[in-house]
Amino acid sequence: MTVVLNHTIVPAVDRRTAATFFADLLGLEVGAPTGPFTPVQVNADLTLDFDDRGRVEPGHYGFLVDDETFDAVLERLNRWPAVDYGSGPQHGWDRAVNHLGGGRGVYVHAPDGHSYELFTAVP
Repeated sequence: MTVVLNHTIVPAVDRRTAATFFADLLGLEVGAPTGPFTPVQVNADLTLDFDDRGRVEPGHYGFLVDDETFDAVLERLNRWPAVDYGSGPQHGWDRAVNHLGGGRGVYVHAPDGHSYELFTAVP
């Protein structure tokens, strides 16, 4: 049997705001609330369930994306001057792209403190 991550809970100060930020970043849609969660379906196998019932400890979420999705994310980030992003932890939020693993990558600082890493080749 193959193991596939189906869903994970993302702690948030405000679940709707956090889900909307993530969905807008990746060009996805926010789903209808399900119990205490606001879901964003990432792909056929994975949903992020945003939950504002507890303490928020910033986490890191990495996503392998295709070049078209990466370009669209960069375009959105360039329209959002208030959103910090950068090439990696050693460079801070330098609004630059890294080239690890022969692809492109960027880290995005979400309002709740989470770091979303998007890359086109596995580093």
